[in-house]
Amino acid sequence: MALRSIKTPSVTPTAAVSSSVINKPQSHRFVSKPSASLAVHNLHQPISITRSNLLPKLKPSSPAAKFRCSASAALTPQLRDTLEKLVNSEKVVLFMKGTRDFPMCGFSNTVVQILKNLNVPFEDVNILENEMLRQGLKEYSNWPTFPQLYIGGEFFGGCDITLEAFQSGELQEVVERAICS
Repeated sequence: MALRSIKTPSVTPTAAVSSSVINKPQSHRFVSKPSASLAVHNLHQPISITRSNLLPKLKPSSPAAKFRCSASAALTPQLRDTLEKLVNSEKVVLFMKGTRDFPMCGFSNTVVQILKNLNVPFEDVNILENEMLRQGLKEYSNWPTFPQLYIGGEFFGGCDITLEAFQSGELQEVVERAICS
């Protein structure tokens, strides 16, 4: 197979591409050269794309890096009080991306569907509306991702934990105890 170059930005993705034009599928690997051209090589071995190859590296002096460093100070005493009031305002509170009627994340949608399946009344809080709330909640719960489910004023878990507990029947028991208390 001939080697050809294609102009592209200097990114270093690697990918497996199968060709069904010929009877025998062939795998290709894309490799970035220092000259910012992309060479296609026939390696007969699939290579997967890794997230680290596609994401740009943050320099310590970039604004995004400074923001991430200052995010740990996001939980002020006032925000902690607000979060405690929110978490205890209802028996079941879901901090999620989007709303129960319009989830903006598949994981949030999964938890919403589980709670609806169990006919659980719950309060939904859209964390995308307030970045300070979003960052502070990560520190408050000591859980870095969303959605975050609180039952009876206590952090229960994210999507994976909620799904596992739903499948085992544990979630229904925990919710029933919280609602009946």
